[in-house]
Amino acid sequence: MAASEQRHPFYKPLWRRVAIVAVIVFWLAVELHQGGSSVWVAISTGMLVYAVYTFFLTWPKGDPPGDGTPKA
Repeated sequence: MAASEQRHPFYKPLWRRVAIVAVIVFWLAVELHQGGSSVWVAISTGMLVYAVYTFFLTWPKGDPPGDGTPKA
């Protein structure tokens, strides 16, 4: 996710970012419990790693500048 996408107002509340990650964790747990295809387990794991990296590890500290609207 580009830095400009991180500034989108939809992702600003922490509860939304946590909810997105929780849904991915739930889906990964379902795939593992059902003995899902290794392809879907790999996709779910990749999504989880990317979401945690984007929403928590590289998230801008403090309020991101701007209102999140794209520049023309």
